[in-house]
Amino acid sequence: MELPNAPLRARWMATAFTLIALWGCALSITRYSIPEEMEEGSFVANLATDLGLDVRTLTQRQAKLDFVNSKNYLNIKKDTGELVIREKIDRESICTSKTTSCFLKMDVILENPIRIFNIELEIMDINDNEPVFRRKTMHLDISEATPPGERFSLTNAVDADVGANSVKTYYLSESKFFNIDIQTGSDGSKYVDLVLNGNLDREQQSAHNLILTAVDGGVPPRSGTASIIISVQDINDNAPLFTQPVYTVNVSENAAVGTVVMVLNATDLDEGTNAELLYSYTLYTSEKTQEIFTLDQHTGEIKVKSIIDYEESQSFEMHIQAQDRGTNPLSGHCKVMVYVNDLNDNYPEVTIKSVKNAVSEDTPIGTLIAVVTVRDQDSGDNGVVDLTLSRQDTLPLLLNKTSEGFYELIVSKPLDREIISKYELILMVSDKGNPPLSENETIILDILDVNDNAPMFPQPFYTIHVVENNVPGALLTSLSAHDPDLNENQYLVYFIMEKEIVNTSMSMLFSINPENGDLYALKTFDYERERDFLFHIEARDSGVPPLSSNVTVHIIIQDQNDNTPIIVSPWRAQGSVVEEVIPRSTDKGHLVAKVIAIDADSEQNSRVTYQLLQITDASLFSLDQYNGEIRTMRMFSYRDPRQQRLVIVAKDNGDPALSATVTIKISTVENVMSFSETTELPIEYDMFTDLNLYLVIGLGAVSFLLLITILVIIVLKCQKPKPKAIKIPPNANRNSVISRNSMISQRSSTIADSTLISSDAYWYSLFLAETRKGKVVVRQPIIPKGGYFVSSIPRSIGPSETGDSRASTLEGPRRELP
Repeated sequence: MELPNAPLRARWMATAFTLIALWGCALSITRYSIPEEMEEGSFVANLATDLGLDVRTLTQRQAKLDFVNSKNYLNIKKDTGELVIREKIDRESICTSKTTSCFLKMDVILENPIRIFNIELEIMDINDNEPVFRRKTMHLDISEATPPGERFSLTNAVDADVGANSVKTYYLSESKFFNIDIQTGSDGSKYVDLVLNGNLDREQQSAHNLILTAVDGGVPPRSGTASIIISVQDINDNAPLFTQPVYTVNVSENAAVGTVVMVLNATDLDEGTNAELLYSYTLYTSEKTQEIFTLDQHTGEIKVKSIIDYEESQSFEMHIQAQDRGTNPLSGHCKVMVYVNDLNDNYPEVTIKSVKNAVSEDTPIGTLIAVVTVRDQDSGDNGVVDLTLSRQDTLPLLLNKTSEGFYELIVSKPLDREIISKYELILMVSDKGNPPLSENETIILDILDVNDNAPMFPQPFYTIHVVENNVPGALLTSLSAHDPDLNENQYLVYFIMEKEIVNTSMSMLFSINPENGDLYALKTFDYERERDFLFHIEARDSGVPPLSSNVTVHIIIQDQNDNTPIIVSPWRAQGSVVEEVIPRSTDKGHLVAKVIAIDADSEQNSRVTYQLLQITDASLFSLDQYNGEIRTMRMFSYRDPRQQRLVIVAKDNGDPALSATVTIKISTVENVMSFSETTELPIEYDMFTDLNLYLVIGLGAVSFLLLITILVIIVLKCQKPKPKAIKIPPNANRNSVISRNSMISQRSSTIADSTLISSDAYWYSLFLAETRKGKVVVRQPIIPKGGYFVSSIPRSIGPSETGDSRASTLEGPRRELP
């Protein structure tokens, strides 16, 4: 298009250049960030400084803000150049989407010359909104047959805030049947499902009220709640129940048709159609009974249908069932016994209604037992009747007159079945005629038992003695408790209250018959290992709730003579003979050997005595029956044989007594070789009991005296004078003299060493000391030097099989034991 003239073209060109310059300036964008909900007048930024403008020109150039697609939330102070809040900014009203970024776009426009500055103001979210559920109350219908693990979707909460300030998690109020499962959507939203944890039972709890709380991630966090109301839907899982299995009711002869005999009341814990009951006769009810009585199938009322003749039938038996109307109907049964009362037309009539023929012994005072009506067909004084209860002063029942002809039989005192289990209530009615006529009516009131008595043992503590080595399964005793209640309240169950001894449960040692309280031993007891047991036995009845009592049982294991004495000194191999060597010059009273036997039993069964069973010469040796010492009774003569054989028996004091024997072969020689080396040899001994206190004291004293003796001998040996030279006769053989002297010296040395080393007191003391350490010590000959050695044997070590270790020291040289 051509411009009409040059001036117009010049003006158009100037305008074009101005717009181009303004567009270049507008290309630069200034950004600020502020939180939402700032107060009016709050400072945002200094535009004059940030845009490089002169504050004094802002008014002249008419600086103003132009907002893009939004309200005017800000203002410019022209005197300072500051950008301030004009109106509170709500981020959620500006940016309705759930995006994390939210901007207000505006232009700062200046005139003379025109300049435009682009401003972007980021509105940052703060946690100013709490989570809100779309539905404040959520209703759920859940069947009680729903299996655990079933999930139910719930309405999730929404939060107008974004990012960390949005919904973070959910919480459910405490419930043992439900919990929640939180899911996260692809956009980060939180969804929640309700999860069933356990089996529901509408009869126990028909509704569950829960609180679901949604919490956002702000600081501080905000929350919102919603109610969850769960209604448990019923299924037909409960059969109808009558209040009692057998009902007894009396009806008067000639009772009017339609007279209510009784009203059956069965209950069903279900609801709806599952609890709607229909009553009917079963096939066990005779046709005659059904012709006389009618049963209302909805109310359970039993009414008289036709004339009742006492002379024709005195009682009727009805079998009735109550069936619910569930999909799979369930039923309950009862029996009704109707007894007909014979009446005379001119006699007063007594009618008993709503009678309770059986009540529990915990029935409260004031409970109605029966409603009794009296009447007389006569008129005037002959029709005036009085009703009394026979022996009312001795009965816990009271007959209360409510109106003319109506009486209530109520409980007036506490009932106790254990004192009186049945009451025969005689209602006497008499008129005021002349002569007066009377009629009696009897109500048998059975007192039903409740579990109000705990089982009682005859004594609180039982001590039972059991001889060891008993047969497993043997009957120890019978513990019988008594419960004065009846039926299941009287049925007792016995059991052992658990207790552990050395990691062994009492139920592994003893057993009790749960029905009669017979106590049995399950294992064979050993007195040497177990001395007694202390535990409790509880008797519990089968009532609801059950009552119980317990008794302490002390089982004492009695010792039995079941351990044979074991001869531990002098030691010998199995079946071998002990050999002892003594000089023929031994004086009277010399200790030849000492037999030591031990018995693992206790008290009298462990007391060992020694006797000579066989002896070569009874005048030569004596045996102490208590300590086992063998001593010479006289000196040896030339007539005495060189070898003596003694068989000694060690016998305990049990009944019957047990014994062990040892054979000792005593050899006499002119001299005895010196004793030297000691070594160790195990013997068969697997058990060593505690020794008698007196034996310990005695052996300690002997050890002390032996130590003093050794010290004295050492001192004497150190002070021994030098031996004088032996004069040899001129005609004597020098070699024989020297040999004889050497033999005498050797014999003296041997006797001195034997006094020191082979003293029985010393060996006995050493035996005791080592056995206290768990070892057995005996003497043994050492070959070839002919001395004795010490055998220190740990317990439970088997014997050595070396057969030649029993050889005499007088025999030729042999190899040493390994």
